[in-house]
Amino acid sequence: MFFPGIAVEGKRLGSINPTMSQLPVKKRRPRKAAPPAMREDPPVRFPGVVLCLVEKRMGASRKAFLTNLARSKGFLVEEPSSERLTHVVSEGNSGDEVIEWLKRKQNGCVDAGGSNLALLDVSWFSESMQAGRPVEIKPRHCLTVTVSAEKPQDTWLVAAYACQRRSPLPNNNQLLTDALETLAEEAHFCGHEGRSLAFSRAASVLKALPRTVRRVQELDCLPCLGEHSKRVIQEVLEDGTSAEVETIQQSEKFQTMKLFTKIFGVGVKTAHQWYQEGRRTLDDLRGHPAQLSKEQQAGLIHYEDLNTPVKRADAEAIGQVVREAVNKCLPSASVTLTGGFRRGKPSGHDVDLLITHPTEGQEAGLLKKVIACLDQQGFLLYHSIHRNTFESLEDSDQEPSSHASSMDQYERCFSIFCLGDLPGDAQEGAGAEKPSRVRRTSGASRFWKAVRVDLVVTPYSQFPFALLGWTGSRIFERDLRRFAKREKKMLLNSHTLYHLEQKTWMSAASEKEIFQHLGLEYIPPEERNA
Repeated sequence: MFFPGIAVEGKRLGSINPTMSQLPVKKRRPRKAAPPAMREDPPVRFPGVVLCLVEKRMGASRKAFLTNLARSKGFLVEEPSSERLTHVVSEGNSGDEVIEWLKRKQNGCVDAGGSNLALLDVSWFSESMQAGRPVEIKPRHCLTVTVSAEKPQDTWLVAAYACQRRSPLPNNNQLLTDALETLAEEAHFCGHEGRSLAFSRAASVLKALPRTVRRVQELDCLPCLGEHSKRVIQEVLEDGTSAEVETIQQSEKFQTMKLFTKIFGVGVKTAHQWYQEGRRTLDDLRGHPAQLSKEQQAGLIHYEDLNTPVKRADAEAIGQVVREAVNKCLPSASVTLTGGFRRGKPSGHDVDLLITHPTEGQEAGLLKKVIACLDQQGFLLYHSIHRNTFESLEDSDQEPSSHASSMDQYERCFSIFCLGDLPGDAQEGAGAEKPSRVRRTSGASRFWKAVRVDLVVTPYSQFPFALLGWTGSRIFERDLRRFAKREKKMLLNSHTLYHLEQKTWMSAASEKEIFQHLGLEYIPPEERNA
C-alpha cells in the first residue's frame, strides 16, 4: 500500500544538510521512534502454550497491559473464542466462574474437569513473566472446579457458529454425520427447511470435533444438537445404524427424489412434481423429452458420468484448459479453482472456476468469448450463459440483500464439459495420478467423459467476496452471513460487505481482510468443511 506521508518524509530525511538546522528536531524524532515494523509482535518462543486472560474482575486496561507483557516475553495470547487455548489465567475468580465465563464467550461448553484447559490463578502468570518462560504448574496455581458427579468430564469447547470453528478433513465422525445429513436431506425433500437446517448444523458441529465421539453424554454441552439428533446419534453409537435413517433410505419417495435431484437442472420442486405424477425412473422421464428443458435433457443423457465423482486431477486439467482459453481472449486474467477442491477434497461432483482480471471492467464480455473458444475446440457438450444481474448499490441509498449470498448474480455459465485426452502438461504433475478417460457404453469404448463445470466472472474489486462465497462449505457460508448480521450488524454476500449502523461499504483486498472486518479469526479454506 502507498503511504503518501511516509514517502514524503523519507524524501525530506534524504535531503537533510547542515544548512537546514532550522527544521525542528522534535517533530521528526517521534516518527523515527515508532516505524510500522515496530508494531509487530515479538517472535513466539513457546508455541505450545496459548494463553487467554479472563477480563472479568481483571478489567480491560490491566488485561491489555498483561497481554502486551506476555507477548513481549514470547507468549501467544488469544481471545477465548480460539480453539488453540491451553492456559486460561484469571484474577479474583473461582474455577466455576471461569468455566461459566468461557461458556458465555464460546456459546458452547468447557471441559469442567480441566483435562483440555489449565485454569490458573494470575500468580502462575506473574511467576512465568518473572522467569521469562512458562513455569511448572503447581497445585497452588490451579483454580478449583466443582465437577457434578453425573456430568461427564470428557466434553469439548465448540463455538456456536460454523465460521468460528475449524473443520478439517478427514471428518472424525463420518458415521454420525452421514446419519444426520440423511435426516437433513429427507426434510429438505419434504419442504421442511427449518428441520433440514437444524440437522445440517448438528452434523456441522460433529465435523469440528477433534476425535471420534464414544458416548452421547460427551455432546451435552455442544451447541446445535437437539434431542432428535442426540437420539439418532445414541442409536448409531449403540447399534452402528439408526432405524429411522434406514427407513428413510429404503422409502420409495426418498429414493425417487434422490434419483431425480441428481439430474443436472432439476431441483426439489420439479422432482416432487414428477413424483406426484407417478414417475419413478429415469426411463419415465426419457419417454417424455418434450416436457424437459434443454438443461434437463442434457442431464439425462449424461446422467451416469455426471454422478461419477470428479477427481482432483480432472478438475485441475479442466482448470488448465479454461485458463488457456481465458488468457487467449484476455491476457493477465486469472482462473481460480474453488468449491470443495479448494477446501482440500480429493473429489467432487462438479468443477467451479472463478475468473477475474486485475483491471476493473476488463472482465466485461469475457465469458462469451471464452465459451466460443471452448466450443470451437469441442470441449462443450452443453452450456447456458446467465448475465450479471448484480447492480452496484454503493452510489445509491439502497442496502444490499440480507436474505441470500447473491452468488448467483455474477455473470456465469453452467456447462457440461467433454473431458477427453488433454495435453500432458494439463494432466501431469508431481506424483499426480493420470485421470481415467475410458468409460464403456453398450459394449463400446469412448475416450471421454462428461463433467459439470461452472464458470463465474467477477470484477476484481469483488473477487475476495466471490472467492469466499464460492469456496464454501454451504453451512460455513450460511453461518458466516448469520454471524455478520447478528453479531456485527453487517450484511455479507458474495459481492460486498455493508455495515448497517454506520451505513458504510467495507472493501477488502483478500479473504483475510473480510474476516478482520468481522472480528473473526481467519479460517483457511481447508478447514471450512463444516
